Amino acid sequence: MINSTALKRRNGRAFSRPNNRRQVKRLVSLTAWWALWVSLTVVGLLLAHWQWQRAAEKTQLIAQQAATEKLHNPQAAPANLAKVTLSGHFLGEQTLWLDNRVLEGQVGVAVLTPFVADSGHWWLVQRGFMPTVVDRSVEPEVSTPQGPQEISGVWQHLQSGNLVLGDNREGNRLQSVALSPWQALTQPHFQGVLHQNAGEGKLASWWKPSQMPPERHIGYAVQWLLLALLALVMGVVGHRVLYQDKPHNRREERA
Repeated sequence: MINSTALKRRNGRAFSRPNNRRQVKRLVSLTAWWALWVSLTVVGLLLAHWQWQRAAEKTQLIAQQAATEKLHNPQAAPANLAKVTLSGHFLGEQTLWLDNRVLEGQVGVAVLTPFVADSGHWWLVQRGFMPTVVDRSVEPEVSTPQGPQEISGVWQHLQSGNLVLGDNREGNRLQSVALSPWQALTQPHFQGVLHQNAGEGKLASWWKPSQMPPERHIGYAVQWLLLALLALVMGVVGHRVLYQDKPHNRREERA
């Protein structure tokens, strides 16, 4: 004779095990779901905060540059993007060309000429853009002012280790600004280049600081903030659609 109580117990265990597995799977899936969307929300908020900080830093830097007076023949390395005025003379015979520059659709070179200041230092001066012909075998020609000069420009500190594919120097052309071609000069120097914007020998200006303006950082911050908000909304909406208990699910569990 079959024991009805034992049968009920076996049947109870048979029905309870699938329900337990379903609940475990649901819990794991729910945890993974929220881990994904909460992580995306946190990342978006962190990136938005970082862009806000960068905007504040750039605003402060611009204010400092505007308040900075021009340095005349400084004896120490200027701050990056400082305004510098030099008196001295060019070393025209030491001129080289910064290759593959573009200004208003015209391909050319930037003229790099050392300048010996009255302070005793030599400075690398980027004098501006000069268009060139297609035939690279034709050497560019530029006139260099002779005698005492006074020039002004914006100082750019050079980072070491710029990535250049192949040799940086090909004849009198450079692929990237570097001071090594003028290492034979005996005067002391600073690690950077002066982008001339006034004085004799100045050519067409093409260089602009590559720093991103504060407004663009603020725009990126708003974008990251909106993406973080979108991730949070997606998490809430998706949870309601995918994981909210349905009436027929509750009926099945009661059965």
